Amino acid sequence: MTTEELYLSGSWATSTGPDTIPVVNPATEEVIGAVPAGTVADVERAVRAARAAFPAWAATSRAERAGLLEALREGLAKRAEEIAATITADVGTPARIARRIQAALPETDVATYVDLLAGDDQEQRIGNSLVVREPVGVVAAITPWNYPLHQITAKLAPALAAGCTVVLKPSEVAPLVVRLLFEAIDEAGFPPGVVGLVHGDGPIVGEALVGHRDVDMVSFTGSVRAGARVAELAARTVKKVTLELGGKSANVLLEDADLGAAVKVGVANAFLNGGQTCTAWTRMVVPAAWQEEVLELARAAAEGFAPGDPADPATKLGPLVSAAQRERVRGYIATGLAEGAHLVTGGAAAPAGRERGFFVAPTVFGGVAPDSRIAQEEIFGPVLSVLPYRDEDEALAIANDSDYGLHGAVWSADQDRAVAFARRVRTGQIDVNGAAYNPLAPFGGYKRSGVGREMGLPGLEEYQEIKSIQL
Repeated sequence: MTTEELYLSGSWATSTGPDTIPVVNPATEEVIGAVPAGTVADVERAVRAARAAFPAWAATSRAERAGLLEALREGLAKRAEEIAATITADVGTPARIARRIQAALPETDVATYVDLLAGDDQEQRIGNSLVVREPVGVVAAITPWNYPLHQITAKLAPALAAGCTVVLKPSEVAPLVVRLLFEAIDEAGFPPGVVGLVHGDGPIVGEALVGHRDVDMVSFTGSVRAGARVAELAARTVKKVTLELGGKSANVLLEDADLGAAVKVGVANAFLNGGQTCTAWTRMVVPAAWQEEVLELARAAAEGFAPGDPADPATKLGPLVSAAQRERVRGYIATGLAEGAHLVTGGAAAPAGRERGFFVAPTVFGGVAPDSRIAQEEIFGPVLSVLPYRDEDEALAIANDSDYGLHGAVWSADQDRAVAFARRVRTGQIDVNGAAYNPLAPFGGYKRSGVGREMGLPGLEEYQEIKSIQL
C-alpha cells in the first residue's frame, strides 16, 4: 500500500516536499509502502485549515458531533478486516490480536464518545456562577506505532466530541492504517479542516506542530525522551499538553494468589503485541519461596509463544516493528546477562527458523535485582523479569521502585487484600486478579509515565477549557 498523500481541508492533498518514507514489513523485511516526508509548509497548511474550521465546528451541537462520530465508527467497522490485515503487515501484530484489539478497540474509542455526547450537558451551577466547558481549540495529535489506530482514535474521538479541530501526525514507522482511517473520516462527512493529516518525522513535522502558535493543545503518546521534548517546545507558547509515555509495570503475586493463573496471564500480558505495549506487566514480583516454581511455569508459558508469521492465525508472537527495535531489545537481553540475572528461556540469538524478519525469542529472566537496568528501564520487547520478595512490604517497595507509574497488577485469593495493596501502588491503573481492561475508565500514568488522562469522561475533559459565568 502506498499512501503518498496528506489530508487537508477535507480532501486529499500532495505534500510540498518531494521525499517519501518507506514502510517495511517487519516479518519479511520487504518494503510494502511509503508515506510523504511532510514539510513545515505542509504543517502550516494543515494548521491554517484547522484554525479556520474551528469556530463553526465548536458551535455545532452535541447531537451533530455524535452523528458524525457514529458515521466514523460505522466506517471503521466496515473496514475492520482490512484494518487488522494492514496492522499485521505494518507492525507485525499477530492476526488474532490485530482483529481482537487493533481493529476492535478504535471502534470502542469512538462509540464511547458517541454515548457521552448523548448524555447530560456538563454545565454546572455553583452559587451565583454558571460553570461551562468549551473546546480548547486546535489540537495537534502525535501518535506512536505500536497501536497505530487505537492511539489515534483515543485522541481524535474525545477532541472532536469536545468541539476541537485536530491535526494528526502519526508515526512514520507504521503509518499505513491511517489511510483507512481518513477514508472513513472523508466518507463520514466531517466539515473541511476539522481533521487534517500530515505524515512525516518528529524533528520536522512533529516539532513544527508542537511549536506552532495557532495550535492550542498537544496530545502526545510516545517515549519519555520525546515527551520531554514536546513539553519543552510547547512551553514556549504556553499551550496545554497531555503526555502518555512509558511504563515498567509490576505484576505482584501475593502469597495466597492462584499461582498457575497469575503466571499464565502475566506472561501473556508481558508478551502482548511482541511486548511492544506501554502497559505490559514486565516485572513479575513473586514470593522468594515460590521463585523456582514460578520460573518453571513462566518458562513453559513463554515457550508457548513461539515466534511465527504474524499473518498465520495460530501465531501468538510476531516480529518487532523494526530492525532498530530488535537490536534495542537484544541489547537489553545482553545487559540482563551481564548484570547477573538468570536466563530461564530465550536469549539474544535469532529464534530458530526466523533469521529473516525482526524476531526476538520470548525471554524470561529470574533472580532479577530491583535496581538492575532490565528491572528499571522500558525494554519494549518480549522480555519478562521475575523479581523475588521476602514480605508484602518489600513487594510494595519493589512495585513502587520505578520512574514509571502507568499500569500494574496484583493477585490474591482475598480480593479485599488485593484492593488494599492496589491502593498503595503508585500507578494510574492496576488490575486485580486479571480483571478486564475497561475502555470507559480514565487511562494515564503517575511520575514519568505522563501528564493527563485519556478515555472516558476525563479524556473528554482534557480537550476542554473551563469558564465561570457569574450571574
